[in-house]
Amino acid sequence: MSLHRTDPRLWNRRRVLAGGLAAAAATALPGLPTRAETGRPLRILVGFPPGGGTDAIARALADKLKDRLGVPVVVDNRPGAGGQIAAQALKAAPADGSTVFLTHDHTISILPQVVRHAGFDPERDFVPAGGFATFVNCFAVAGGTPANTFAEYLDWVRKAGGGQSAVGIPAPASTPEFLVRLLGERYRLDLVAAPYRGSAPLIGDLLGQQIPAGVASVQDFIEQHRAGKLRVLAVLGGQRQAALPQVPTFAELGLQGFEDTPYYGFYAPAGTPRGFIDTFSAALAQVVAVPAMQQRLAAMGLTVGYMAPAQLAQRERAYTTTWARIIRASGFQPQ
Repeated sequence: MSLHRTDPRLWNRRRVLAGGLAAAAATALPGLPTRAETGRPLRILVGFPPGGGTDAIARALADKLKDRLGVPVVVDNRPGAGGQIAAQALKAAPADGSTVFLTHDHTISILPQVVRHAGFDPERDFVPAGGFATFVNCFAVAGGTPANTFAEYLDWVRKAGGGQSAVGIPAPASTPEFLVRLLGERYRLDLVAAPYRGSAPLIGDLLGQQIPAGVASVQDFIEQHRAGKLRVLAVLGGQRQAALPQVPTFAELGLQGFEDTPYYGFYAPAGTPRGFIDTFSAALAQVVAVPAMQQRLAAMGLTVGYMAPAQLAQRERAYTTTWARIIRASGFQPQ
Protein backbone atom coordinates (compact mmCIF):
# COMPACT_ATOMS: atom_id res chain seq x y z
CA MET A 1 0.00 0.00 0.00
CA SER A 2 1.34 3.39 -0.88
CA LEU A 3 1.61 6.11 1.76
CA HIS A 4 -1.72 7.75 1.18
CA ARG A 5 15.92 14.52 39.66
CA THR A 6 15.08 14.10 44.03
CA ASP A 7 14.73 14.92 47.77
CA PRO A 8 17.38 12.83 49.68
CA ARG A 9 14.78 11.86 52.27
CA LEU A 10 12.57 10.44 49.55
CA TRP A 11 15.52 8.56 48.07
CA ASN A 12 16.31 7.06 51.50
CA ARG A 13 12.71 5.94 51.92
CA ARG A 14 12.89 4.27 48.54
CA ARG A 15 16.10 2.48 49.52
CA VAL A 16 14.47 1.23 52.72
CA LEU A 17 11.48 -0.03 50.76
CA ALA A 18 13.67 -1.75 48.18
CA GLY A 19 15.70 -3.35 50.96
CA GLY A 20 12.55 -4.62 52.64
CA LEU A 21 11.31 -6.15 49.43
CA ALA A 22 14.68 -7.75 48.84
CA ALA A 23 14.67 -9.27 52.32
CA ALA A 24 11.15 -10.59 51.77
CA ALA A 25 12.12 -12.21 48.52
CA ALA A 26 15.32 -13.67 49.93
CA THR A 27 13.36 -15.47 52.65
CA ALA A 28 10.73 -16.77 50.27
CA LEU A 29 12.53 -19.05 47.86
CA PRO A 30 11.51 -22.59 48.91
CA GLY A 31 12.37 -25.36 46.51
CA LEU A 32 13.78 -23.34 43.66
CA PRO A 33 17.49 -24.01 44.26
CA THR A 34 16.69 -27.70 43.90
CA ARG A 35 15.33 -27.02 40.44
CA ALA A 36 18.45 -25.06 39.62
CA GLU A 37 20.62 -27.98 40.70
CA THR A 38 18.77 -30.24 38.29
CA GLY A 39 19.17 -27.67 35.51
CA ARG A 40 15.44 -27.19 35.10
CA PRO A 41 14.65 -23.66 33.97
CA LEU A 42 11.65 -21.46 34.60
CA ARG A 43 9.92 -20.83 31.30
CA ILE A 44 8.26 -17.51 30.53
CA LEU A 45 5.71 -17.81 27.75
CA VAL A 46 5.27 -14.74 25.56
CA GLY A 47 2.46 -14.53 23.04
CA PHE A 48 4.21 -12.22 20.59
CA PRO A 49 7.26 -12.54 18.33
CA PRO A 50 10.84 -11.65 19.19
CA GLY A 51 11.59 -8.00 18.54
CA GLY A 52 8.32 -6.57 19.85
CA GLY A 53 7.68 -4.59 23.01
CA THR A 54 6.36 -7.48 25.08
CA ASP A 55 9.31 -9.66 24.12
CA ALA A 56 11.78 -6.92 25.12
CA ILE A 57 10.06 -6.54 28.50
CA ALA A 58 10.10 -10.30 29.08
CA ARG A 59 13.81 -10.56 28.33
CA ALA A 60 14.70 -7.61 30.58
CA LEU A 61 12.80 -9.17 33.50
CA ALA A 62 14.01 -12.72 32.80
CA ASP A 63 17.62 -11.58 33.03
CA LYS A 64 17.08 -10.33 36.59
CA LEU A 65 14.58 -12.93 37.77
CA LYS A 66 17.12 -15.69 37.22
CA ASP A 67 19.42 -14.02 39.76
CA ARG A 68 16.64 -13.61 42.33
CA LEU A 69 15.18 -17.08 41.89
CA GLY A 70 18.42 -18.98 41.45
CA VAL A 71 17.24 -20.88 38.40
CA PRO A 72 17.71 -20.41 34.68
CA VAL A 73 14.90 -18.37 33.15
CA VAL A 74 14.12 -18.70 29.46
CA VAL A 75 11.71 -16.79 27.24
CA ASP A 76 9.55 -19.02 25.05
CA ASN A 77 7.86 -17.07 22.26
CA ARG A 78 4.57 -18.56 21.10
CA PRO A 79 3.29 -15.85 18.75
CA GLY A 80 -0.06 -15.76 17.07
CA ALA A 81 -3.70 -14.87 17.56
CA GLY A 82 -2.98 -11.98 19.93
CA GLY A 83 -1.50 -14.22 22.61
CA GLN A 84 -4.13 -16.95 22.29
CA ILE A 85 -1.61 -19.63 21.33
CA ALA A 86 0.62 -18.85 24.31
CA ALA A 87 -2.41 -18.79 26.62
CA GLN A 88 -3.43 -22.23 25.42
CA ALA A 89 0.14 -23.42 26.01
CA LEU A 90 -0.06 -22.12 29.59
CA LYS A 91 -3.31 -23.97 30.16
CA ALA A 92 -1.68 -27.19 28.94
CA ALA A 93 1.52 -26.70 30.99
CA PRO A 94 2.04 -28.67 34.21
CA ALA A 95 1.01 -26.77 37.33
CA ASP A 96 4.35 -27.36 39.01
CA GLY A 97 5.96 -23.93 38.99
CA SER A 98 7.92 -24.53 35.82
CA THR A 99 5.94 -22.16 33.56
CA VAL A 100 4.56 -18.64 33.79
CA PHE A 101 2.97 -16.43 31.16
CA LEU A 102 3.92 -12.77 30.76
CA THR A 103 1.03 -11.02 29.10
CA HIS A 104 -1.13 -7.95 29.05
CA ASP A 105 -4.75 -6.91 28.90
CA HIS A 106 -5.48 -8.13 25.39
CA THR A 107 -5.05 -11.84 26.07
CA ILE A 108 -6.60 -11.85 29.55
CA SER A 109 -9.36 -9.24 29.36
CA ILE A 110 -10.22 -8.83 25.69
CA LEU A 111 -9.75 -12.12 23.85
CA PRO A 112 -12.30 -14.10 25.92
CA GLN A 113 -14.89 -11.47 25.00
CA VAL A 114 -14.27 -11.38 21.27
CA VAL A 115 -13.45 -15.01 20.42
CA ARG A 116 -16.16 -17.65 20.72
CA HIS A 117 -13.77 -20.52 21.39
CA ALA A 118 -10.61 -19.00 22.85
CA GLY A 119 -9.47 -22.34 24.23
CA PHE A 120 -8.90 -20.97 27.72
CA ASP A 121 -10.77 -19.21 30.52
CA PRO A 122 -8.53 -16.88 32.59
CA GLU A 123 -10.71 -17.20 35.70
CA ARG A 124 -10.73 -21.00 35.60
CA ASP A 125 -7.44 -21.92 33.94
CA PHE A 126 -4.96 -19.34 35.25
CA VAL A 127 -3.84 -17.88 38.58
CA PRO A 128 -2.28 -14.38 38.85
CA ALA A 129 1.38 -14.47 39.90
CA GLY A 130 2.05 -10.72 40.10
CA GLY A 131 1.89 -7.57 38.02
CA PHE A 132 4.51 -4.96 37.37
CA ALA A 133 3.26 -2.14 35.15
CA THR A 134 0.53 -0.35 33.30
CA PHE A 135 0.87 1.28 29.91
CA VAL A 136 -1.07 2.99 27.19
CA ASN A 137 -1.66 2.47 23.52
CA CYS A 138 -0.88 5.16 21.00
CA PHE A 139 -1.44 6.24 17.43
CA ALA A 140 1.61 6.64 15.17
CA VAL A 141 2.28 7.41 11.52
CA ALA A 142 5.07 6.23 9.27
CA GLY A 143 8.01 8.57 8.77
CA GLY A 144 6.99 9.38 5.22
CA THR A 145 3.43 10.34 6.08
CA PRO A 146 3.14 14.15 5.82
CA ALA A 147 1.50 14.66 9.22
CA ASN A 148 3.08 15.98 12.41
CA THR A 149 -0.12 16.24 14.45
CA PHE A 150 -3.24 14.13 14.66
CA ALA A 151 -5.26 16.92 13.06
CA GLU A 152 -2.85 16.97 10.14
CA TYR A 153 -3.22 13.21 9.78
CA LEU A 154 -7.00 13.55 9.57
CA ASP A 155 -6.67 16.27 6.91
CA TRP A 156 -4.23 14.14 4.93
CA VAL A 157 -6.59 11.17 4.90
CA ARG A 158 -9.45 13.35 3.71
CA LYS A 159 -7.45 15.04 0.96
CA ALA A 160 -5.00 12.42 -0.27
CA GLY A 161 -6.99 9.30 0.44
CA GLY A 162 -10.49 10.42 -0.22
CA GLY A 163 -11.38 9.79 3.41
CA GLN A 164 -10.11 6.21 3.37
CA SER A 165 -6.92 4.73 4.83
CA ALA A 166 -5.57 1.62 6.56
CA VAL A 167 -4.35 1.61 10.15
CA GLY A 168 -2.22 -1.33 11.29
CA ILE A 169 -2.99 -3.08 14.57
CA PRO A 170 -1.00 -5.85 16.35
CA ALA A 171 -3.94 -8.25 16.63
CA PRO A 172 -7.51 -8.52 15.40
CA ALA A 173 -10.43 -7.76 17.74
CA SER A 174 -8.04 -5.90 20.05
CA THR A 175 -8.32 -2.57 21.85
CA PRO A 176 -6.39 -0.97 18.96
CA GLU A 177 -9.02 -2.26 16.55
CA PHE A 178 -11.83 -0.77 18.60
CA LEU A 179 -9.94 2.51 18.73
CA VAL A 180 -9.63 2.53 14.94
CA ARG A 181 -13.37 1.87 14.65
CA LEU A 182 -14.17 4.71 17.05
CA LEU A 183 -11.82 7.11 15.27
CA GLY A 184 -13.48 6.35 11.98
CA GLU A 185 -16.94 6.99 13.39
CA ARG A 186 -15.91 10.09 15.31
CA TYR A 187 -14.22 11.77 12.35
CA ARG A 188 -16.39 10.31 9.59
CA LEU A 189 -13.56 8.52 7.87
CA ASP A 190 -13.29 5.07 6.36
CA LEU A 191 -10.42 3.80 8.52
CA VAL A 192 -9.72 0.12 7.99
CA ALA A 193 -8.00 -1.81 10.80
CA ALA A 194 -5.33 -4.06 9.29
CA PRO A 195 -4.38 -6.86 11.74
CA TYR A 196 -0.82 -8.17 12.11
CA ARG A 197 0.66 -11.07 14.08
CA GLY A 198 2.13 -8.81 16.76
CA SER A 199 3.76 -5.40 16.78
CA ALA A 200 7.09 -6.40 15.19
CA PRO A 201 5.70 -7.04 11.69
CA LEU A 202 3.49 -3.96 12.00
CA ILE A 203 6.53 -1.82 12.78
CA GLY A 204 8.34 -3.41 9.86
CA ASP A 205 5.62 -2.33 7.45
CA LEU A 206 5.49 1.18 8.93
CA LEU A 207 9.25 1.53 8.46
CA GLY A 208 8.95 0.14 4.95
CA GLN A 209 6.24 2.63 4.02
CA GLN A 210 3.81 -0.23 3.37
CA ILE A 211 1.14 1.17 5.69
CA PRO A 212 0.73 4.82 6.71
CA ALA A 213 -0.39 4.52 10.35
CA GLY A 214 -0.69 2.10 13.23
CA VAL A 215 -2.01 1.70 16.76
CA ALA A 216 -0.02 -0.26 19.35
CA SER A 217 1.47 0.22 22.80
CA VAL A 218 3.91 3.02 23.59
CA GLN A 219 6.58 0.41 24.33
CA ASP A 220 6.19 -0.93 20.82
CA PHE A 221 6.69 2.39 19.05
CA ILE A 222 8.87 4.49 21.33
CA GLU A 223 12.33 3.57 20.04
CA GLN A 224 11.40 4.20 16.41
CA HIS A 225 9.67 7.44 17.46
CA ARG A 226 12.86 8.62 19.18
CA ALA A 227 14.86 7.71 16.09
CA GLY A 228 12.52 9.79 13.92
CA LYS A 229 11.49 6.78 11.84
CA LEU A 230 7.84 7.08 12.84
CA ARG A 231 5.87 9.68 14.78
CA VAL A 232 3.53 9.10 17.73
CA LEU A 233 0.74 11.64 17.38
CA ALA A 234 -1.56 10.80 20.31
CA VAL A 235 -1.74 8.50 23.34
CA LEU A 236 -4.61 6.98 25.26
CA GLY A 237 -4.94 7.21 29.04
CA GLY A 238 -5.85 10.02 31.37
CA GLN A 239 -2.56 11.90 31.24
CA ARG A 240 0.46 12.45 29.04
CA GLN A 241 3.20 9.87 29.27
CA ALA A 242 6.57 10.65 30.92
CA ALA A 243 8.34 8.98 28.01
CA LEU A 244 6.43 11.15 25.50
CA PRO A 245 5.73 14.46 27.27
CA GLN A 246 5.06 16.40 24.06
CA VAL A 247 2.42 13.99 22.77
CA PRO A 248 -1.20 14.84 23.65
CA THR A 249 -3.76 12.39 24.92
CA PHE A 250 -6.82 11.56 22.87
CA ALA A 251 -8.86 13.07 25.70
CA GLU A 252 -7.08 16.38 25.06
CA LEU A 253 -8.08 16.03 21.43
CA GLY A 254 -11.72 15.52 22.38
CA LEU A 255 -12.01 11.72 22.30
CA GLN A 256 -13.22 10.46 25.68
CA GLY A 257 -13.72 6.94 27.04
CA PHE A 258 -10.22 5.49 26.72
CA GLU A 259 -8.73 6.69 30.02
CA ASP A 260 -8.57 3.25 31.71
CA THR A 261 -5.02 1.92 31.36
CA PRO A 262 -4.02 -1.62 30.35
CA TYR A 263 -1.75 -3.74 32.54
CA TYR A 264 1.14 -6.19 32.36
CA GLY A 265 1.38 -9.24 34.62
CA PHE A 266 2.45 -12.83 35.07
CA TYR A 267 0.09 -15.80 35.27
CA ALA A 268 0.62 -19.48 36.12
CA PRO A 269 -1.53 -22.52 35.38
CA ALA A 270 -4.44 -23.09 37.76
CA GLY A 271 -3.43 -25.42 40.57
CA THR A 272 0.15 -24.14 40.75
CA PRO A 273 1.31 -24.45 44.40
CA ARG A 274 0.79 -21.33 46.45
CA GLY A 275 4.40 -21.53 47.64
CA PHE A 276 5.65 -20.99 44.11
CA ILE A 277 3.26 -18.10 43.48
CA ASP A 278 4.43 -16.38 46.67
CA THR A 279 8.08 -17.01 45.80
CA PHE A 280 7.76 -15.75 42.26
CA SER A 281 5.75 -12.70 43.27
CA ALA A 282 8.32 -11.73 45.94
CA ALA A 283 11.12 -12.06 43.41
CA LEU A 284 9.21 -9.94 40.90
CA ALA A 285 8.65 -7.26 43.56
CA GLN A 286 12.37 -7.22 44.27
CA VAL A 287 13.30 -6.93 40.61
CA VAL A 288 10.98 -4.04 39.83
CA ALA A 289 12.05 -2.19 43.03
CA VAL A 290 15.56 -1.77 41.60
CA PRO A 291 15.91 1.80 40.26
CA ALA A 292 17.84 0.68 37.18
CA MET A 293 15.02 -1.69 36.21
CA GLN A 294 12.41 0.97 36.86
CA GLN A 295 14.30 3.34 34.58
CA ARG A 296 14.69 0.67 31.91
CA LEU A 297 11.01 -0.20 31.87
CA ALA A 298 9.96 3.46 32.04
CA ALA A 299 12.15 4.15 29.02
CA MET A 300 10.05 1.54 27.21
CA GLY A 301 6.92 3.55 27.95
CA LEU A 302 5.68 1.66 31.02
CA THR A 303 4.37 3.08 34.28
CA VAL A 304 6.11 0.72 36.70
CA GLY A 305 4.31 -0.44 39.83
CA TYR A 306 4.37 -3.86 41.48
CA MET A 307 1.00 -5.53 41.97
CA ALA A 308 0.59 -8.50 44.30
CA PRO A 309 -1.40 -11.38 42.79
CA ALA A 310 -4.64 -10.22 44.41
CA GLN A 311 -4.08 -6.67 43.15
CA LEU A 312 -3.44 -7.94 39.65
CA ALA A 313 -6.67 -9.92 39.78
CA GLN A 314 -8.57 -6.81 40.87
CA ARG A 315 -7.00 -4.72 38.10
CA GLU A 316 -7.89 -7.39 35.57
CA ARG A 317 -11.56 -7.50 36.63
CA ALA A 318 -11.94 -3.71 36.49
CA TYR A 319 -10.37 -3.45 33.05
CA THR A 320 -12.44 -6.35 31.72
CA THR A 321 -15.63 -4.67 32.91
CA THR A 322 -14.72 -1.38 31.23
CA TRP A 323 -14.01 -3.01 27.90
CA ALA A 324 -17.07 -5.22 28.05
CA ARG A 325 -19.13 -2.04 27.85
CA ILE A 326 -17.10 -0.66 24.95
CA ILE A 327 -17.27 -3.90 22.99
CA ARG A 328 -21.03 -4.21 23.45
CA ALA A 329 -21.55 -0.59 22.41
CA SER A 330 -19.53 -1.18 19.23
CA GLY A 331 -21.88 -3.92 18.11
CA PHE A 332 -18.95 -6.34 17.68
CA GLN A 333 -19.99 -9.96 17.58
CA PRO A 334 -17.62 -12.66 18.93
CA GLN A 335 -16.07 -14.64 16.14
